Amino acid sequence: MKIAIFGLGYVGLTAAACLTREGHSVVGIDVNDEKIAAVHAGRSPITEPGVAELIQAAVNKGLLSASKDAAPHLGSCQMAIVCVGTPSAPDGSHNMAYIAEVSRQIASMIDPARRDPLTVVYRSTMRPGTTEELIQPIFEQKLGPDSGKFELVYCPEFLRESVAIDDYFHPPKIVVGTRDGRPCQRLEQLNAGIEAPRFYTRYPEAELTKFVDNTFHAVKAAFANEIGRVCSRLGISARTVYEIFTSDRILNISTAYLRPGGAFGGSCLPKDVRALQYLSSDLGADTHLIDSVLRSNDAHKHFLFESCIRDLPPRGKVLMLGIAFKSDSDDLRESPNIDMARKLLHAGFDLSIYDPHIVPSKLLGQNLGYAFSNLPKLNKLLITKEAAEAGRFDLVIDTRGWAKALALQPGQRVIDVNTLQ
Repeated sequence: MKIAIFGLGYVGLTAAACLTREGHSVVGIDVNDEKIAAVHAGRSPITEPGVAELIQAAVNKGLLSASKDAAPHLGSCQMAIVCVGTPSAPDGSHNMAYIAEVSRQIASMIDPARRDPLTVVYRSTMRPGTTEELIQPIFEQKLGPDSGKFELVYCPEFLRESVAIDDYFHPPKIVVGTRDGRPCQRLEQLNAGIEAPRFYTRYPEAELTKFVDNTFHAVKAAFANEIGRVCSRLGISARTVYEIFTSDRILNISTAYLRPGGAFGGSCLPKDVRALQYLSSDLGADTHLIDSVLRSNDAHKHFLFESCIRDLPPRGKVLMLGIAFKSDSDDLRESPNIDMARKLLHAGFDLSIYDPHIVPSKLLGQNLGYAFSNLPKLNKLLITKEAAEAGRFDLVIDTRGWAKALALQPGQRVIDVNTLQ
C-alpha cells in the first residue's frame, strides 16, 4: 500500500519507519526543511531507538521519501495518516489549527475523478466531536457529503517515547473509530500482522479514549508519588509498599472499580480515605489528589440524583430498589443509596424503599446508628415486595439490578443508577 503521512514528529516518523519495515511505500509530508533533508539522507530527525536504522533501510530500498508538497503524491496513495500536533491553547483546550489546515489541504488535493476513496486516518489526540464537527464538514464542503471519494477514520496511537517501535507492533489495543462504528478494511489490512484487542466504535468514543488513557496514567503517577511522600514522612519503604500493592492483580491492578456507575461507599473506603487524608495533613505530605477523592464522590452522588429526578413531577412517587451498601447485605454504613434517599426526601418526593435484606429491628451498633441518624424515617419508608410490585410510581430507581426480576407495573420509568453512563 502507498501511504502519505502528514507530520514527521515522533508519532509520524515512528509510523513511517514501522510501515516501511512491513513493505509499505511511504511519503512523509512536513513543513520543516531539515526533517525532509534528513529523511532524504537516510537519517532520522528524531532520537528514538531503532528508528534511524529503519529509516536508512527504507530509503535504501526506495520505500521512504519526504516532501513539503503532498499534491504530486496523494493521487497514487490509498491512505493518508495525519500525525500533526494538537498543542495546548491558552485556555487549556487543544489547538486544532494544524488539524484543520491539514484537513483542508488533503480535501483540496483529492481528485474528484479518483475511482477509490482515500482513507484518511487521524492519530492526533482530539476532542470528542472533532471528526464529525470539524474534519468531516471540511471534506464535505470540498467534495460533497456523498462523493464517495474519502473515508475518515480516527485511530489513536499508544506509543511511548524510547520504546515506540515495540509499542507500534505490540500495542495494548487497537481502537478504530468510523462513522458507523464498523471496521475499516484498509486499516484491517495495515494491522493484519499485529496481535492486540480490537475495538470498533463511532468517532466520539474513539476520540475520548486517548484522553482517558493519558489522564489515568497521570493520576496513577500522581497517586504513587503522594503515597511515596507519605511513606517518606513516616520513614517506611515506599518500594516495599509499591511491591505489595502491585502484586494484587485481582483488585488493585485490574478492571475492578473502573466501570462508571454508582458512587462508592460502605464501611471501609470513605473511612480509610478520610484517615489517610488526616495522616497526610498531619505529616505535611500535601496529597492533593487523595484530598479530592471524597469531594469527587460527593459530586457523583449529586450527579446521579439530578439525573434521576430529571422530568420527575413535583412530589412525584419514587420507588428505590435497594438501600444497603451492597446486594445481599444489610450494611447501611455510608451507603450512597442512603444519600440518594435523603436527597429525594429533602426535594419533596414521596419515597418508598424495597430492600428485603433490611429489617430495622435487626440493625445493631454502628449500622443502626448510621441508618437512623441519616435516614430517621427508614421504618416508614420500607415496603414489601408485594407493595413494590402493586404500586404505581412516577420513577423506579434501581440500585441493584432487581427491576427485571420483579413484576413491576408496566409503563413505569425505571432508572438503573449503575448503568446511567
